[in-house]
Amino acid sequence: MNEHAPLSPGSGFAEVNGARLYYETSGAGHPLVMIHGNTFDLRMWDDQFAELSKKYFVIRYDARGFGRSTVPNGSAYDHAVDLRDLLSQLGIEHAALLGLSMGGRIAINFTLAYPEGVDALIVANSGLDGFQFERPLLAEVIAEARRAGLDAAKALWRAHPLLALALEQTNSAARLSEIIHDYSGWHWFNEDPQIVSSPPAIERLAAIKTPTLVVIGDCDIPDMLRIAKTLADNIPGATRSMVPDVGHLSNMEAPVIFNHLVSSFLHRALGVDIARADA
Repeated sequence: MNEHAPLSPGSGFAEVNGARLYYETSGAGHPLVMIHGNTFDLRMWDDQFAELSKKYFVIRYDARGFGRSTVPNGSAYDHAVDLRDLLSQLGIEHAALLGLSMGGRIAINFTLAYPEGVDALIVANSGLDGFQFERPLLAEVIAEARRAGLDAAKALWRAHPLLALALEQTNSAARLSEIIHDYSGWHWFNEDPQIVSSPPAIERLAAIKTPTLVVIGDCDIPDMLRIAKTLADNIPGATRSMVPDVGHLSNMEAPVIFNHLVSSFLHRALGVDIARADA
């Protein structure tokens, strides 16, 4: 039990390893951490933050370099260590993790580094350290940023197949457009001193013993579908759930289905009594 976990909604900044991380909390119960994708911020979880805080103490935050958090200052850093220290400052010893895309990659790395701190792992449309993409996802966007500037790069990013379905849907398009508009573009113009785990996570998936759910939209790009299969095939006991007619941002494109998948999995992984034990 997280005896020192705060039980009231709040927000603030945590001083973590030379960075200021912005976070928000809501609800009561077993802690559940939401980790956003690349170029996005904690607002991508709006549909989940409100719904899942009815049962859990939900924490969402802007990773270093995104949203209201500070950009890297040139010193080497590790997103998993940032998350560990954020949770420590909040008095949380262990939690369930929910990450999408880059956030899934961070959640996997955190689980490998601090297995005792993770009660359940949910990765959606996830990235994976060590996976070889057929085409680097952001190479053309970064090149465009450095050639033609931030606005041109964002226009190219909005046209990327990863975002196509989300930008076609009325329930997600406006919020996603706002998030992309607000992104600083720092990672497109600077060398990111982020530490990459060694050996990479793809070689260590069998070490994950945490109950794991792998969510993937059936219309996501082929590389992401391959990652989902790799995770489901190599994490012992992992469950894979395919969301129909959904692309990369499954939580925003199909929030009702997504929330049901997450809630049902957490109910099985944690149990009702455990999920409410901290309330």
